[in-house]
Amino acid sequence: MAYRFNEIKLDKGMYSQPGKSFSQVLESLDPGENYKGTPLEGLDAFQRQLKRFDIKVRGAGSDTVEKFFSTSESSVLFPEYVSRSVKTGMEEGNILPSITASVTRFDGMDYRSIYSAASEDDKALRYVGEGAVIPQTEIRSADHLVKLRKRGRMLVASYEAIRFQRLDLFSVMLRQIGGQIMRMHLEDAIDVIRNGDGNGNAAETLAVGGPVLGGTAGTLSYSELLSFWNSFDPYTMNTLLAAPDVLVRILKCPEFQNPMTGLNFIGTGEAGNPLGAKLIRCSALPAGTAIGLDKGYALEMVTAGDVSVEYDRLIDRQLERAAITSISGFAKLYGDASRVLSV
Repeated sequence: MAYRFNEIKLDKGMYSQPGKSFSQVLESLDPGENYKGTPLEGLDAFQRQLKRFDIKVRGAGSDTVEKFFSTSESSVLFPEYVSRSVKTGMEEGNILPSITASVTRFDGMDYRSIYSAASEDDKALRYVGEGAVIPQTEIRSADHLVKLRKRGRMLVASYEAIRFQRLDLFSVMLRQIGGQIMRMHLEDAIDVIRNGDGNGNAAETLAVGGPVLGGTAGTLSYSELLSFWNSFDPYTMNTLLAAPDVLVRILKCPEFQNPMTGLNFIGTGEAGNPLGAKLIRCSALPAGTAIGLDKGYALEMVTAGDVSVEYDRLIDRQLERAAITSISGFAKLYGDASRVLSV
């Protein structure tokens, strides 16, 4: 059987088609549906190109970086390999899906979100008599734009320095870059939750020892956690981000010391939570703080496309100071769906 992927002409222009990524361009030229029932089923168009040029990117028998540059066409695949490796690093340990209600893709740098300016009375479902006016909940555009931030790292290496490096090892370096970029996005998300997105919607901070939580400042007990959880009504605190020191204090509460919780933590590394919320350790938070939120209503993530790499430099082997970037921003949806706990 003749395979279409062997006939595709690869060139730099495939990276610059408006509204399409390199992978999408490849897939349009070589649809995966054509390979159903063949040994290549399950591979995407990029992976089929790796097979075409016999480039192995994983395992002990992986090729060297130089293999990408054996022909002018195979070198076109190198930026996509870099991009995918970085995205893998961004997805490893990524907690943003656990704290965002929605993800919006937007082409631009300034984004205007929407919000509901509803009072407690507006949220109530009132009895409506025949012919009476139905109560309204108003949806408005945010007053201030949400500015997207470009986060990235510079890949600084000469081709001579990496040409003989195994791709499996080089991928580790790229995944680390991805992890660093994602941490910066997480810090942006936490900043928006705590301080708002410019629309006067900073999260309320409840301090241990204060009138709402009670207790003694500098300590944390299950009683204060219960009061913090209860403050979310009518929302539900289903996610709790905690700085490492706060997480230790939570886990030391007697309510966390039952045998089943201990076995689950030892077996999976995930701490159970008597409050029913997903408990996440977050070193991006300042010591002594935690953030509780209703994941379904608190935060919107806005992203401008996938990971971007300077494909011209990479294809031409000019790796010195080749930028790898990702653009995203965050908008608060319902301001009272998230709160800060201060110990």
